[in-house]
Amino acid sequence: MMSNGIDIKRYIRDIPDWPKKGILFRDITPLLADPEAFAAAVDALCAGFTEAGIEYVAAVEARGFIFGAAAAKQLGAGFVPIRKKGKLPSETESVSYELEYGTDTLEVHSDAVENGARVLLVDDLLATGGTMAAACELIEKIGGQIAGIVFLIELCELGGREKLGGREISVLMSY
Repeated sequence: MMSNGIDIKRYIRDIPDWPKKGILFRDITPLLADPEAFAAAVDALCAGFTEAGIEYVAAVEARGFIFGAAAAKQLGAGFVPIRKKGKLPSETESVSYELEYGTDTLEVHSDAVENGARVLLVDDLLATGGTMAAACELIEKIGGQIAGIVFLIELCELGGREKLGGREISVLMSY
């Protein structure tokens, strides 16, 4: 994936057998460590949305915050943090969702976006899609309109795209 003349994919490091045997982990830290590559990645994430009237960028902790906050700045939009249960200080809405082994809950401030506001969701990785599906549900629950979803990386074999329905999805790199 080229952006601003930089091959972003070259900055993704493969770590075999992490966090457990049989998993090939896609490590983004080399991308984050290189200011030009990181800037090129943020440019590419935002490219399809510069004229889309994005009012807010929302992202799920933790790695999503890195790309989401940078995208919000670049798009001149507000940033909405979506967090694990119990981490936000004001009134929240929550959504629980299924994990491979159990459930988890995400929360967002109830007043995080204005009713009908156009929201772009950003994350580093689309795997099974459960977390992003919950994030979309949360944004819609508080009145936001999902203008699109963008990921740095998609792990295609895990089928996460299907959990996101007919939403507009952009991906910079697929594995």
